[in-house]
Amino acid sequence: MKNQYIHFLFAFGLLNLFLACSESSKNEIKVIEEETIEIIEGLNVNDPDYWDNAELVWSDEFDGTDLSLTNWKFETGQHGWGNNEWQNYVANDNVAVSDGTLKIIAKKVGTGQKVGDYTSTRLNSTESFTFGQMEIRAKIPDDKGKGIWPALWMLGNNITTVGWPQCGEIDMMEYVSFDPNKVHFTIHSTANNHVNGTQATSGALDLETIEEEFHTYGLLWTEQYLKFYIDEVDNIKFTFRRPAGANDNNWPFSKPFYFLMNIAVGGNWGGLEGVNDDIFPAVMEIDYVRVYQVNEE
Repeated sequence: MKNQYIHFLFAFGLLNLFLACSESSKNEIKVIEEETIEIIEGLNVNDPDYWDNAELVWSDEFDGTDLSLTNWKFETGQHGWGNNEWQNYVANDNVAVSDGTLKIIAKKVGTGQKVGDYTSTRLNSTESFTFGQMEIRAKIPDDKGKGIWPALWMLGNNITTVGWPQCGEIDMMEYVSFDPNKVHFTIHSTANNHVNGTQATSGALDLETIEEEFHTYGLLWTEQYLKFYIDEVDNIKFTFRRPAGANDNNWPFSKPFYFLMNIAVGGNWGGLEGVNDDIFPAVMEIDYVRVYQVNEE
């Protein structure tokens, strides 16, 4: 049975204390088990059975032979994408849908070793979501050598008005081929991002079959936490909790985010140990993308 709970704010002074401390500590990750700054009535997101009754609200199963342009749009260009990447993201030519999966394909199209000699695809979901259980089941490209950087991730959809990292970023899966058999989970915000070396991350986690098998990369996302798991909901690998004194700088995660899926080539991280031109074409397969949400009424 769903447990009901009410958090009461007993002292107005407690609120003032949180607000006074937030500015001085905005670059620190201070965590609390439950949010106590505001009055909340509803289901307890920390209950073990909270996600048991989550209902599917959106998905793409990649059936048929065509990419759904109702669900996805292409983001194109070869301007380095803030990371000195080498690929040109193009529409249509580097995707395929067949046998129940989406294929995102990175190709070598020039002589190699410079910007524009590689093409790939970057897909953004047309729908945005706030909170839920997000799952992407995918297989990383075969391990053939260094130079690619596949990612399954989310961005705040206010990025066009506030920019990055203010919009927030949730990396549900990142992989760099110079470090095989590893997966990374990371969040970025103004207070926590790799540009300043303050990102909040799982680091490199062992996943021996990441290149050979499909795995489910999952996110449990509420007002209180971001929890990342592999394959099973109870296989949590990284948790980022809402900081005390949460604000737009350290917790931009209470608003709509959209999905992104791509393979980058080279770049500050993906190309850290160079790009091996023998690895192309490199194919990432996605079995499905699903969003579940809990009805709290």
